[in-house]
Amino acid sequence: MKPNTILPLQQDEPLPDVKYLRFLDTLYRTRRLSRTAELLGQSAPTMSIWLATLREQLRDALFVRTPEGMQPTPRTEALMPLVRTALASLRGIVAGPEAFDPETAQRQFRLCMTDGGMLTLLPRILAHLRLRAPQIKLKAIKVSARTPRLLENGDADLALGFVPTLATGFYQQALFDQVWVCLVNPDHPVISKRLDLATYAQARHIEIPEGTGHAMLADALARHQIVRQVALEIPVYLGMPAIISCSDLIATVPSLTGHTLARRSGLSIYPCPVPVPPFTVMQYWHERVHLDAGHRWFRQVIHEVCADRTRTPASL
Repeated sequence: MKPNTILPLQQDEPLPDVKYLRFLDTLYRTRRLSRTAELLGQSAPTMSIWLATLREQLRDALFVRTPEGMQPTPRTEALMPLVRTALASLRGIVAGPEAFDPETAQRQFRLCMTDGGMLTLLPRILAHLRLRAPQIKLKAIKVSARTPRLLENGDADLALGFVPTLATGFYQQALFDQVWVCLVNPDHPVISKRLDLATYAQARHIEIPEGTGHAMLADALARHQIVRQVALEIPVYLGMPAIISCSDLIATVPSLTGHTLARRSGLSIYPCPVPVPPFTVMQYWHERVHLDAGHRWFRQVIHEVCADRTRTPASL
């Protein structure tokens, strides 16, 4: 073997300890063992021991003593970029999360929502984002049986609605309560000033047979032995106001959706005469994103928008 030949580390040899990386970096900057000991809070003999350990492990002198201080060998010069990259990476691992600036952030949030949520809340959320986070993008996804899986694997960031079937590993926050209301044509031939239970039971109805809300309504009707005459089933709220406006059909819907449609389309709105339990609209997210700065900001946006549901999107 030629003198001064540098042998590579074997794969089964231990990697240098983090303290040795800091030692190499500090000694490279100071060129003095005594100063390095002072900066690292160690004794001078300990520094000598660390240097001897590294010399044996790396099979190189690493630093040689000169009148100008401890001068690095070519092997050390070659190692220093790697040492400093490793230290920077370790600092990044232990550092706190980066701040989230909504004014400059470029990010997409994927939001699972009900049909009613897209109708009532999505315009308000978008108006809020246009003012405070103009480069944030939204993707709306229909709430379904797949929602928990989408939240778990990162294909969705947040879910809005009433999803009581979520298992462990999820967080939830209450946003607002919903009661049940009925939408009626203002020129309805029978209903004018009030909607009583007998009239409700005898009327013809529109039904949207989807979601946990519909299941709650169906259970309440069954408990009170009310069998409605369903004249029309539709999958979404789209088109419902136009149908009610030109017919005698009644639609029983959650209150936020009902008030939104009544205001936009000039429909009459009445409390539902059947005592259907209210429910709480929640936002749900998986524990994997709980501490993410951007996600925390977005959850706060949703909370603020839902806390002030009386304002129109244009005034947000």
